[in-house]
Amino acid sequence: MTDALPIAPDTLTAGHLARAFIYATDWLGVFVEEINALNVYPVPDGDTGTNMHLTMQSLRRQLAEGDPKSMRELAHALAYGSLMGARGNSGVILSQVFKGFAEVAKGCEVLGPKGLRAALAGAAKSAYAAVVKPVEGTILTVVRRAAEAAGASGASRPLDLLREASSEARRALEQTPDMLPLLKQAGVVDAGGLGFLRILEGILAYFEGRELPVPPRVTSRAQEQFQEEEFGFCTEFLLSGVTVSTRRIQEVVTPFGESLLVVGAEGFVKGHIHTEEPERLLATVARFGKMVRSKVEDMSEQHSEILASASAQEVQAPLSALVAVSAGYGLTRAFRGFGARVVGGGQTNNPSVQEIADAVRSVEAEQVLVLPNNKNIVLAAERVAEVVSDKIVRVLPTTTLGQGLAAAVMFQDDRPVADLYAEMAAAAAGTLTIEVTTASRRATVGGVAVEEGDFIGLLDNELRVSGATPEGVLETLLVEVIEAKVVEDVEVATLFFSAALGAEAAGALVETLESRYPELEIECHAGAPDLYAYVMVLE
Repeated sequence: MTDALPIAPDTLTAGHLARAFIYATDWLGVFVEEINALNVYPVPDGDTGTNMHLTMQSLRRQLAEGDPKSMRELAHALAYGSLMGARGNSGVILSQVFKGFAEVAKGCEVLGPKGLRAALAGAAKSAYAAVVKPVEGTILTVVRRAAEAAGASGASRPLDLLREASSEARRALEQTPDMLPLLKQAGVVDAGGLGFLRILEGILAYFEGRELPVPPRVTSRAQEQFQEEEFGFCTEFLLSGVTVSTRRIQEVVTPFGESLLVVGAEGFVKGHIHTEEPERLLATVARFGKMVRSKVEDMSEQHSEILASASAQEVQAPLSALVAVSAGYGLTRAFRGFGARVVGGGQTNNPSVQEIADAVRSVEAEQVLVLPNNKNIVLAAERVAEVVSDKIVRVLPTTTLGQGLAAAVMFQDDRPVADLYAEMAAAAAGTLTIEVTTASRRATVGGVAVEEGDFIGLLDNELRVSGATPEGVLETLLVEVIEAKVVEDVEVATLFFSAALGAEAAGALVETLESRYPELEIECHAGAPDLYAYVMVLE
């Protein structure tokens, strides 16, 4: 470390805390796989370590871009940054820990022991309030016990107080198996609780000037002890412009499933639920605001992937790996099906160099090919090789999700990246991508006049048409591609539709297109990226 403080401060400024949280993000990153290996409660819900790290990455980006000079600015970054990036149960709860901390911190000029005690107490209170049915033996217990230890501490310096809080968090974590039979059965501690402890450790490590440790070797996973069953879909949503209370949305969402979290901050509402009806749930909540982001993942598929990952640990690492940026659960599922490690992001949600680099580091292969899949992400992807020096990293500058999917089809992890590159580039070049979205403002681009709210159609990122309905816009673009022969011999079309439109509208559109173009093979899938009504990949 080069910027750690040589002497522990008597009070913590916004700058101190911002740098400490940034360092804690990297510290947590070291232990992601260790935390993932513990994930058993309440069901295999993605990867707890990964979700918490992604949440921290969003917070880190907000801190780095905002460079807070005051506690009020720091508080905004903590609450807003963590909520925007919150993933999974653990990430959403973590965002509420930071929200509660921020609510107290924003009223202080600096944090001394008294202010830090109050902020940690606020963090615990906010975390419990976020969960409809709080369960002891989880991250909630670890956060609460840490806050209680801080409250009872007579420490006169904030770092001494943090050390006592961290020690009590560790004791609470060790006791979680006694509170939850599932943890005792698996012989593990709570994954979310361990993640929170690692964050506390990282904050202390920053002030103490400690270097990042070597990642612990993970030799087994808790999930190996459980038989596979149907778990439903882990569904998340982020709404903006919401005018009703989070409690109202919570009431509407509750009948759809279990593991419910609905939280809000700064005009946004984030939700997480396990449900068998993800499409209907997303269509229901979409009426309360603008759908900024959504995610749906099949937890049975996740469970299988986790078990496969565990059993593959003793197998020789693959020669090559694929990292792809993707948005929309249908497209993300497709990339994962082709063997890619996915980085969440896309239009209006560009991942940072650090986030892509983290994904590159997370794969075992020494050669990695990156698909940015958006013209605004290419430059960030190309910077990754400067950050990751111990792997061979090449970027195939795909500018659309369609190009990325076509390239991913050609990927084989037993071949060197240098041999794969030309074949994947050729596949990407032979693909067209149609995107139907909504105009955010009035404009005239390339001779096409649009009004705010119009549906617009893009062909490989170029605005070509506007219209009153998303189906009409897509049909118009398809006529241009096929009948005006923008390209020759289009044989296959893969259509992804949004949750807001639903399967019925998409099915009717497919019937119309199949009647008009009987030679065109059309596949239809749910899970288009947020903000897009339809995405169609033509090959």
